[in-house]
Amino acid sequence: MVIASPVEGAPAARPSHRDPLRALAAPSTWLAAAHLLLDAVMGLASAFVLGLGLFFSVVLLPLALLGVPVWIVTAWVSAGLARLERARYRVLLGVDIDPEPLPAFQPNPLRYGGALLRDPGVRRRAAHQLIAAPIGVLTSGITYALLSGALALLATPLLAVAVPDDGTVTYGIPFVDTAAGRSLLAGLGLVLLLAAPAVLHGLAAADIALARTLLGPVPEALARRVDELERSRARVVDAGEAERRKLERDLHDGTQQRLVALGMTLGRAKARYKQDPAAVGELLDDAHQQAKDAVTELRGLIRGLHPPVLTDRGLDAALSAIAVRCPVPVLLTVEIDERPSSTVEAIGYFVVAEALTNVARHSRAAHASVAVRRERGGPMWITVTDDGVGGADPDRGTGLRGLADRVSGVDGQLRVDSPVGGPTVLTVELPVAATGRTR
Repeated sequence: MVIASPVEGAPAARPSHRDPLRALAAPSTWLAAAHLLLDAVMGLASAFVLGLGLFFSVVLLPLALLGVPVWIVTAWVSAGLARLERARYRVLLGVDIDPEPLPAFQPNPLRYGGALLRDPGVRRRAAHQLIAAPIGVLTSGITYALLSGALALLATPLLAVAVPDDGTVTYGIPFVDTAAGRSLLAGLGLVLLLAAPAVLHGLAAADIALARTLLGPVPEALARRVDELERSRARVVDAGEAERRKLERDLHDGTQQRLVALGMTLGRAKARYKQDPAAVGELLDDAHQQAKDAVTELRGLIRGLHPPVLTDRGLDAALSAIAVRCPVPVLLTVEIDERPSSTVEAIGYFVVAEALTNVARHSRAAHASVAVRRERGGPMWITVTDDGVGGADPDRGTGLRGLADRVSGVDGQLRVDSPVGGPTVLTVELPVAATGRTR
């Protein structure tokens, strides 16, 4: 995975120092200057907002744990500010920094607040926003002093024309009272202006390095994620092979045997028709029933592979059919602004199907609910809740482990919150922006 890379259509890369005039005239130089001048504004604003949130999180914590929701909101705001910062780097510097995602949402605020507090990505974002104020003041100050000083020195020869020195006016600038002094200062301003691109790009490069380190993916987490993806890929391959063998057995032991029996029944009917046509009716009725049973079994196999209703009518209709068949009463809510890709739809379908199967078999629940939501351009969230006995553990069962492997195959996240005694809440986040829809 590339942590930071140039964006297509972004400003050109840093110009060569061998041609200072071209470097000075390059758009990337002035975009870098604009970025650096904004450092102080963004840094002070981010540090103020984050500091305010952290202050009230600590102060309100003893008051019935009111600091916990304040901390959660502060972490969300911090993530939003980091998103704004990454957009600034992308637009002005042409550098795209991949985000470090927040931990998966949990209904229990104490657990979710603790997960946010322990998450290295959250802490690194907060560190960047707190140190952005002094660093931003420094980089903005250097940029402003360099550019304004160079332009002021270049303008010193104009002082003699604009404000003639008649002996009553003192400029307060060394060497400005003589033509040679003014020329010397103008030359110094020109040198500073020609050196400005190198200084500005150097400051911008340091700024980018800091942002990559603190706003980009955590290296350790990235390594763990790659390792987990490799393991889950192997498990998905094994699961696919097991599904293929199961399908082969189901076809061989079920549908194939029914079709063989159907052929034999039709053969008997054909032979008897020559001898006693009136006695063929019972055999034809038997053959008709066998054909219907084979069709029903084939439909069941097809539904297990990929239900046609999912392709034709989407998740809402497909999940409604699952909810109706579930022996536990299910409250289904589907709010999807835009249909995701067929791959993500299929994963979401099988996640809900397996989750409701587990509810019916193991939870002893009286009620269950399924909520599927997706706002336009965002990830798809699936939440399955039941009021059963709880105690579900993905590490102990192959069903939840298989779901986790399916979800991780598209870089999604699955979380199970199932304390003993219930309730059980399964939360799945499926990113959909990276996958186009194919039909």
